[in-house]
Amino acid sequence: MRLERFRGDAMDGLMQPRPLTIAHILERAERLFAHKEIVTAGAGRSTYAEVAGNTRRLATALDSLGVLPGARVATFASNSRRHLELYLGVPATKRVLHSINIRLPAEHLEYIVNHAEDDVVFVDRGLLPRIWPSVDRLPVVRHWVVLPDGTDTPIPADPRISGYDELISAAEPFAGSFEDTFALADENLAAGLCYTSGTTGPPKGVLYSHRSTILHCLGTLAAGLIGLCESDVVLPIVPMFHANAWGLPYGAMMAGAALVLPGASAEPGHLLRLMAAERVTVAGAVPTVWTSLAPELRAHDLSATRFLLGGGSAVPPALSETYLAAIGVPITHSWGMTEVSPVGVIGGTRTQHRDATAADQVAVRAAQGQPLPLVNVRIADVETGEELPRDGRAVGELQVAGPWVAGAYFRVDSAESFTEDGWLRTGDLATIDAQGYLRLVDRMKDLIKSGGEWISSVELEAAIASHPDVVEVAVIARPDPRWMERPVACVALREGSATTADELRRHITPMVAKWWLPDEFVFMATLPKTGTGKLSKIALRESARTA
Repeated sequence: MRLERFRGDAMDGLMQPRPLTIAHILERAERLFAHKEIVTAGAGRSTYAEVAGNTRRLATALDSLGVLPGARVATFASNSRRHLELYLGVPATKRVLHSINIRLPAEHLEYIVNHAEDDVVFVDRGLLPRIWPSVDRLPVVRHWVVLPDGTDTPIPADPRISGYDELISAAEPFAGSFEDTFALADENLAAGLCYTSGTTGPPKGVLYSHRSTILHCLGTLAAGLIGLCESDVVLPIVPMFHANAWGLPYGAMMAGAALVLPGASAEPGHLLRLMAAERVTVAGAVPTVWTSLAPELRAHDLSATRFLLGGGSAVPPALSETYLAAIGVPITHSWGMTEVSPVGVIGGTRTQHRDATAADQVAVRAAQGQPLPLVNVRIADVETGEELPRDGRAVGELQVAGPWVAGAYFRVDSAESFTEDGWLRTGDLATIDAQGYLRLVDRMKDLIKSGGEWISSVELEAAIASHPDVVEVAVIARPDPRWMERPVACVALREGSATTADELRRHITPMVAKWWLPDEFVFMATLPKTGTGKLSKIALRESARTA
């Protein structure tokens, strides 16, 4: 056989150009892991085989409703088996899954449904009262499908409304291969749509592709990081409307892990009983949820747990160490955002830290961590845009690039959010050390400038949170005629605590510079939260402004 000489021209490989699609996740689970269980709290057990069967019926049900390829299909629902079927069936049939934050104010809810031009909305029965009052201001929606959730909330008499189970049972199952329908399709077809929280303007849509979702999914399977595997039992406490539950449902199905879905309740006892009864090995939640569970940890058998993921905001080191002491597993930091699908960085110690002192290991666990494979991060000077050194000292704006990082926003001008060479500007200030460990300093808008010097609200919050009586803390800036801004700490204490502002000030004095000490401690029963469970500094600033 005669071989062509290589003349220096680029050469294509000879591998099959099969697209990376969510259809593969569905059919892989159906073929290999049909027996594996999915538990929905309060709604019993099912298997991947049953989920796949319902998903096949969902495919033809969407056809019967006239939902075209590329149409946006919205979900307004909690974490449940039926929501999982939508996670699979909508993108596997070339429609676009739009998961909506169920805690949005009506103004934002109406904006994003109309902006996305959602064709159909699937809504939990118990959540109907939150969205139905807006129906006359949502003219784009043709169909409403009610998901049973164990409640008996009245359903309005309206011809646009149908029941999910009735719709599914009346549909013939799709009998072919979802993967084969994608065989000649573009893997860059849109698969999912999530909107940002809209804290600095209208919410912005992030439009995920099949390719980006599959690659992010594989990132969650990477050994030594989250490392989802077939023997895991995965509990996404993080809502399925919050950036696709951080990819945990897709990752669990790809790996063949069992899934536990908590339903609508985030009550600490409910979640801990679920973790113990189902022998959960991996769970993910925002720090406020982990904080709420901490007092009852030792009352439950969590010995099966191997990995706890924290994200959405910085995990206070004291909180992570509380879990390590109680159950032998720390909360592992992650960093990401809706625009990053959302996981870009995972924390934790590595082999080089095995001989480090206990204090040094705590410091490593307090960092956000190293980027996942295929994700690149850098920091840049806020004024010049020049890349800064990875020395652990230089502070700059965090920028990120990778195959599951957004390159633009949906239907809005995106130029200011991206650099000329295409990197996403995150708005976070950070350092990166020589080993690639990312440490967040603050959000650019949350830094406090006092007397010409910067104060990191993140570091100050971590110091205050290390006091054993502190449950929640948020540090905000208050205008000051002399210093321009001064820090104010808003604190929620454990029930029955008599801790005073002076005690907290004495506690943190050895940890921070003297001029970082808050001018005031404001004690609150609980701190306001955003729709995704993060502490809302916007609400706190507004309260301080009007006080």
